[in-house]
Amino acid sequence: MSADHSKVTSMDVDTAFLKSRRGILKAAEMVTLFVAFVCFAVGSRSKYIAATVLEFLITTLLLLLYLLKLNKRLTFFFWPLVDLFNSVFAAVYFIVLSVMALATYTVTGTLVGGIVGLMAVVLLCMDSYTLFKNITFNRPRSEAQSQDNE
Repeated sequence: MSADHSKVTSMDVDTAFLKSRRGILKAAEMVTLFVAFVCFAVGSRSKYIAATVLEFLITTLLLLLYLLKLNKRLTFFFWPLVDLFNSVFAAVYFIVLSVMALATYTVTGTLVGGIVGLMAVVLLCMDSYTLFKNITFNRPRSEAQSQDNE
């Protein structure tokens, strides 16, 4: 037997990420998206349910990516930029979806889902802004960190 079989690989969990601003924002996004999903499910609005579940799953996967530190292992993508694009497109999409839900509601669940969807838009915009500030474009990392601290 070789020594490779005795080596056990383990996954590190980044609990500090959950306590950070971005971790709290991701968790809050997940909660609001889940509440919007439940409200749309009560209102039986299938197109709103599908969009909300899709964004909930994407946000969950991104949270797990950062929580399990997979972004350091899967380096073929620049994950903060992927996360930024997701947040921006999801915010724009949920503005349209929530306004449509508010304008055409017939059941109270759809009304509440639209309102919670707008709350998710605010959280997605905050996440986008935080990500945009943290991404360094053609600046050394130390210079970007010193400007963030000012």
